[in-house]
Amino acid sequence: MPKLWNETIEEHRRAVRDAVLEVTAALVAEHGLRGVTMSRIAEGTGIGRATLYKYFPDVESIMTAWHERQITGHLQELAALRDRPGSAGERLTAVLDAYASIQLRRRGHDPEIGAVLHRGEHVAHAEQHLLRFISELLAEGAEAGEVRDDVSPDELAAYCLYALGAAGGLPSQAAARRLVRVTVDGLRPTS
Repeated sequence: MPKLWNETIEEHRRAVRDAVLEVTAALVAEHGLRGVTMSRIAEGTGIGRATLYKYFPDVESIMTAWHERQITGHLQELAALRDRPGSAGERLTAVLDAYASIQLRRRGHDPEIGAVLHRGEHVAHAEQHLLRFISELLAEGAEAGEVRDDVSPDELAAYCLYALGAAGGLPSQAAARRLVRVTVDGLRPTS
């Protein structure tokens, strides 16, 4: 098969998969997880049910794939902030601010959907990845004298993520920013 043909087929499959993910997320947001069927998703996507089943076995697997894509996007956003120019402290603050904003956007999500989406291995893997890269940024900040060095970077990374997880319950972006400032103040050198 010619390379162009293979690329076209893969592009089509990606487009169909993306459309399925978006339609399913919109339907679940509107009707709840239990109110969405594979038939409804196929209809909303404009494909046959048999075609849909070639991509996904059920609604839950579609939502899991959608969530994996969301998490990947969040990690890329945070990594771009971590890797930009600036001091370790500036980049750390930018990463933590963005993480708090991500948590804030989760506010109001259906708890049933959250329970389904947050039990996968992809979530645990993403959390470990995030802890590791925040820990590395904290170690860099400690080396530069911008972050306390009397607590291990791994413990400080856990502190940051747990503290900023509370942003999901806050009423506004301004409140989330205040929480970031309090968290960052706890990272400053003690002497």
